Amino acid sequence: MTTPKIAVIDYGGGNVGSLIAALERRGATFTLTEDPRDVDRAQAAILPGDGAFGATIDAIRERKLDGAIDRAIAAGRPFLGICVGMQVLFDSSDEYGGAVGLGILPGEVRRFTGAPRVPHMGWNDLVIERTHPFVDGIASGAWAYFLHSYRVTGADSVVASCEYGERFAAIVARDNVMATQFHPEKSRSTGARLLDNFLRIAAL
Repeated sequence: MTTPKIAVIDYGGGNVGSLIAALERRGATFTLTEDPRDVDRAQAAILPGDGAFGATIDAIRERKLDGAIDRAIAAGRPFLGICVGMQVLFDSSDEYGGAVGLGILPGEVRRFTGAPRVPHMGWNDLVIERTHPFVDGIASGAWAYFLHSYRVTGADSVVASCEYGERFAAIVARDNVMATQFHPEKSRSTGARLLDNFLRIAAL
């Protein structure tokens, strides 16, 4: 089994330092890039996220990374979205007046309505809703670190959920697309296992 070459997509926003450190600890071969050609050549891709939906999707489109993301997913290459990088995979968001997403997964991103306070920041436990290779070794009750004010609604791809005043999608997956609302690179043993699973899937 060879170590996969992974494109970590850099759209000019978001703090990727923790993710890069986590990948380096695992000996993963990756490149941090804003060049669509690098995404096209990679065996797998990761879209990290930190910030607003609209600004993120605008930056992705300005760099023509949306087409590269579409091609990678259509080709069946493993793809991981993190936090806002998960949210932009869906149809739309109502954040800051609304924005259209990539439409790769059906669903909308909406602000919390039943949460005790917003943003949802800190540790919360997961409920595994169905099996998927991405969550191998992760049991209900595992803890993950969240920082977000918006959550996905109407998704049919939920693998794990979380309760924060209301139940929302914490992990989604469909075919070769996997994504987390939380930051696996900051989620200790839970996040480490998820990253290991993704690297294993990418190496198959």
